Amino acid sequence: MPDALTNDLDFDLVRRVVAGEVNAFRPLLEHYQDFVVKIVSRHIPREQVGEVAHDTFVRAYFSLPTFKFKTTFRQWISSIAVRTCCDFWRKSYRSRELPMSSLAEEDQQWIERVSSTRSAAELDECAARQEAQELLAWALDRLSPEDRMVLELVHLEGHSVRETAKLLGWSVANVKVRAFRSRKKLRALLENVPGGQEGKKNGAKI
Repeated sequence: MPDALTNDLDFDLVRRVVAGEVNAFRPLLEHYQDFVVKIVSRHIPREQVGEVAHDTFVRAYFSLPTFKFKTTFRQWISSIAVRTCCDFWRKSYRSRELPMSSLAEEDQQWIERVSSTRSAAELDECAARQEAQELLAWALDRLSPEDRMVLELVHLEGHSVRETAKLLGWSVANVKVRAFRSRKKLRALLENVPGGQEGKKNGAKI
């Protein structure tokens, strides 16, 4: 479906919801559900993805009166999804109830696939990949929610500074500063883990 036509349909649905036609939101939810889940799954442990995606659509619904029709609905809801992820980490950091690491589903599938082979080299590669993923997750868990999101968006996902600024609702200058500082903090964490991976496992304080 052409983007222009998609935008027109989305805008029409938004206007209908704002005018009081609640059921007009369902087509938007159904059309963008997979898109939002994909965004959320990049930043949130898999067991919380459904809840955060749901929160994203709840926020989007109640924020529709503020939609300015100056951007696509797709871009608008992607920004809400990213900010909802950031809020998730703020809340979880306060409670500290999440495990220190959580591998993405594709990483687990890759590990299982390689582990089923008989190649010692592949098994060593698998172990190294898993260790690196867990160490990265541990280090990310020690950054602030804002630093974590900026680092993931800019340095891990490859978004431009301008794109990241739009997603987070920040100024470009703020993103540039955060991106530089967050990368520096992450590097310091990874370079100063006492005892390497064993230090992480033993709960070393940084």
